Amino acid sequence: MQLLSIKSSIPSKPIELTDSAVAKVKSLLSSEGDDDLGLRVAVRPGGCSGFSYEMFFDADVEDEDVVIDFNGLRVLVDPQSVKRITGAVLDYREGLMEAGFSIDNPNVTRSCGCGNSFA
Repeated sequence: MQLLSIKSSIPSKPIELTDSAVAKVKSLLSSEGDDDLGLRVAVRPGGCSGFSYEMFFDADVEDEDVVIDFNGLRVLVDPQSVKRITGAVLDYREGLMEAGFSIDNPNVTRSCGCGNSFA
């Protein structure tokens, strides 16, 4: 019987980023002035529906992290978050009424009224 490592069962690209999301994150990172930073995308317990997203700049890369390169932008995802965001797409939209990041996640079964958490 062959045992599979946890790392081998994790998708190499659990999340996609649109071109506009990549451009915006790169712009934000350039103002930080630290070439070691990447964008960490995580799913954490909390919020009124059970889980919420976290996105922040991080220079610490753990051995278990999935590291994805999007045209020079490093995106970091921990193994616990991978199973909750596999297939998700991070987008950035800018318009007259609102601007910001959004995540279209096929794993979400319901979300709360405030839009900040999901199940």
